[in-house]
Amino acid sequence: MKSSFAKTVLAVICGIIILKLVGFLFLLGLVGSLSAGGSKVVLPRSGVLDISLADYALTEQTQETPMPDLMSMSFEMGSTVGLWDAVQAIEAAAADPAIKYIFLRPDGGTAGMAALEELRTALLNFRRSGKAVVAYLESPGNGGYYLATAADKIYLSSYHGATYQLFGLSSQQIFLKDILDKLGVNVQLIRHGKYKSAGEMFVRSSSSADNREQYQAMIDASWKAFSSVIAESREMTEEAFNDLIDNLKLVLPEDFLKYGLVDELMDRESLVEKLCTLAQVEGRDNLHLVSLPDYIEAKISPLPARTNVAVLVAEGEIVDGKGQNLAADSFVQVIDQIRKDNSIKAVVLRVNSPGGSVTASEKIRSALDLLGREKPLVASYGDYAASGGYWISCGCSRLFSDATSLTGSIGVFSMIPEFSQVSKKLGVSIESVSSNKHGDILSLMRPFDAAETAYMQASVEDIYDRFVNLVASSRGMEPSAVDAIAQGRVWAGTDALEIGLVDEIGTLRDAINYAASLAGLISAEDYKVITYPAVPTTLEQVVTMLGQQREEPTVLADTPFEPMARSLKGLLKDNQPTAVYARLPYYLDIK
Repeated sequence: MKSSFAKTVLAVICGIIILKLVGFLFLLGLVGSLSAGGSKVVLPRSGVLDISLADYALTEQTQETPMPDLMSMSFEMGSTVGLWDAVQAIEAAAADPAIKYIFLRPDGGTAGMAALEELRTALLNFRRSGKAVVAYLESPGNGGYYLATAADKIYLSSYHGATYQLFGLSSQQIFLKDILDKLGVNVQLIRHGKYKSAGEMFVRSSSSADNREQYQAMIDASWKAFSSVIAESREMTEEAFNDLIDNLKLVLPEDFLKYGLVDELMDRESLVEKLCTLAQVEGRDNLHLVSLPDYIEAKISPLPARTNVAVLVAEGEIVDGKGQNLAADSFVQVIDQIRKDNSIKAVVLRVNSPGGSVTASEKIRSALDLLGREKPLVASYGDYAASGGYWISCGCSRLFSDATSLTGSIGVFSMIPEFSQVSKKLGVSIESVSSNKHGDILSLMRPFDAAETAYMQASVEDIYDRFVNLVASSRGMEPSAVDAIAQGRVWAGTDALEIGLVDEIGTLRDAINYAASLAGLISAEDYKVITYPAVPTTLEQVVTMLGQQREEPTVLADTPFEPMARSLKGLLKDNQPTAVYARLPYYLDIK
């Protein structure tokens, strides 16, 4: 009996060892194949550039194909395409005799509104080459249809049963005060700016009048930017277009055709025949669709030249320390690298950030000021350049914004939760022993007293004053004038232009051209555009993955409550209970 048990244990141990060894050998082979690199894309002699936004995420920088999750052995793959790479590819296709036209399929894309603006502009520029853009829709939504209107022709699936989502823009806010009250959690919000709504979700049951006002203005301005160009492209008035939306007149495919929103209804077979005719080929076997990622790989070189313009991508939340893109210490190192590189003659700071830590923003701003004293430095705004995102960039020599970019949010807040009522409900008693009167101020187990609240408010007021004066000196305005448009209010790009927070509505390409001209580089042939920070290779992703613990998804992942979960998680960070923030409430998901 004992012998049998020992044999069983030994067999299990040997099995585990063998399994780990096989897994290790598999990993070595995988890493070896990755380091060897894949085969170069070979383009057909004649083809069609296929832009299908459902097949990849449009982000600020192209990432190598994300790795399978080795820890869970899940091999679900995905891909990303950088906005600037996409724009360059479209520009290259315009001059490439092998590309006959662009086939655009915008359904299912996840790009933000500002990214869609930039892509739409690139498509319109492509058409000026004399080549066509044709779009095909199956389930048009706000963003997809907006992008499709850059095409010469819009075709819509003739199949019934599709879900159309062309209803206008909306954004939902979630408020947690009632449930936090039930749990006994007291969130102490200290802020400056009547529009600084970052903490309202934790301390109110509904939106304040000021917050509602700014959200409505943002939504209206963004929809105006969309609807005006849609109406113009379809040769109708904005009033007529909004009438179709408001009165739900677009129910069937035939309705889109009837009201002039599409040019023709087609099934799949008819679509293939149309594409073949446009490409001047016979039969689908001779129709070569070149995917956007493949065309980028074949045509867009990431290697620098002797003379370069750098696009420095500032994407994500601004945080302290090292690590992710906008971790201050790591980002400052990249800024210093660019400053010291003599081949880089000008820099475009591409901002897509809702802000974050004030301390981190100060570090980044200081490094950028030093860079700007040595090289031309301009800013280009993506979906967000708000609060800390505006803090770090408003000192650039010229600010370019997309019409729907959300910017401003010049305000400051601090939130400190305390759980004394929670402990009482759980029957847990907390007793503090301190050397000084306020020794346990950050224990999170009691509310602030009046002196402590005043202490925190003084810190917030000091930072707000610094923010306002920083903007005033950068934008050539009086502090009182900045304060009047500040107060934490977020502005859409078109409104930000009117009040002087940005200089021009323009794309990333416009910003690059302007920065290059400041450096005396007039022609695009005079320089190469390179992006920073360097994107990690697939091999580096593997190494990083092996050295990190996986973050388990929350139960609210992929739900409307996910932004709230991320904000709550940040609020409860133990390592920074007194952090003062210059940021939006969370990433606004405008649908």
